[in-house]
Amino acid sequence: MAEAGCNMSGARGTLIVTGASRGIGAAIALLAARRGFAVAVNYSSDAEGAHQAARKIRDAGGKAAVIQADIAKEDDVVRLFEEAERALGPLAGLVNNAGITGRQSRLQNMEAADIARVLAINVTGTILCSREAVRRMSQGSGGKGGAIVNVSSRASKIGGAGEWVHYAASKGAVDSFTIGLAREVAAEGIRVNAVSPGLIDTGIHAAAGMPDRIERMAHLIPAQRAGMPEEVANAVLWLLSDEASYITGAILPIGGGR
Repeated sequence: MAEAGCNMSGARGTLIVTGASRGIGAAIALLAARRGFAVAVNYSSDAEGAHQAARKIRDAGGKAAVIQADIAKEDDVVRLFEEAERALGPLAGLVNNAGITGRQSRLQNMEAADIARVLAINVTGTILCSREAVRRMSQGSGGKGGAIVNVSSRASKIGGAGEWVHYAASKGAVDSFTIGLAREVAAEGIRVNAVSPGLIDTGIHAAAGMPDRIERMAHLIPAQRAGMPEEVANAVLWLLSDEASYITGAILPIGGGR
C-alpha cells in the first residue's frame, strides 16, 4: 500500500533513475514513486531486479517503466531518455545512480580495461545522462526546469587505498562535475546536487568479492553501523524536492560521521 499522504499518480513528472534494479537505486525509485514521480527504472543487465522494482511501484499504485540501457554507450543513453518520455511523459528529474566499483585491487595490479570500464560508467555515463536531462529540462531550451542528483561516494574524499583507488577517482570526478554543472545551468531552472554515501548495506560489496566488508569496516564509522539504502533515498528525494529549492552545487555526505 502507498504511504499515508503520498501521491502515487506521477503528477510530479518523470524521474529517470539509472541503475535502479537493486540497492540504492531501487530504494530511490520506490520512494520517488511514493513522492509523486513516474519512474523510469533503468538497468544494464539485471532485468529481473529492474522488473521487480517496477512491480513494487505499480503494486503501490505508482507509474513505472523498465528501460534497459548501458549508460556508458551514448546511443543507449539517448534511447533511454526518449523511451522514458514516450512512456511516462516530460522529464522532471534525473538521478545518476548507476555505478560500479571495479575489481578490488591495488593500483599496481590493475588492468587498463578495468580502469576504463569504471570511468566509462561512473564518469562518462553520468555526464552523458546529465547532458540529455539538461537538453530536455533547461528553460533556455523550452523546458520547465528540474533537478539532477548524482550519487557520488565518500571514497572521493577517503581515497579507496588498497581497494578501489580508480573508483574513488571516478567519484572525485563526479563531485567536480556536480559543482561545475550546477553553476552552468542554475539560471536555466535546473538544480544539480550530489549525495556522497559511505558504507551502505547493499550487495555491491559481495559483488566486488568482499562479502564481509560491512562487518569488517563498521567499527571505523562513528555511528558504528553501515547505512541503509533507504537512508540514502531519503536524502536524494529531499534534494529533488521544493524543500531544497535554493540548494545547488551541494555534495551531501551520508556516511555516519566518516
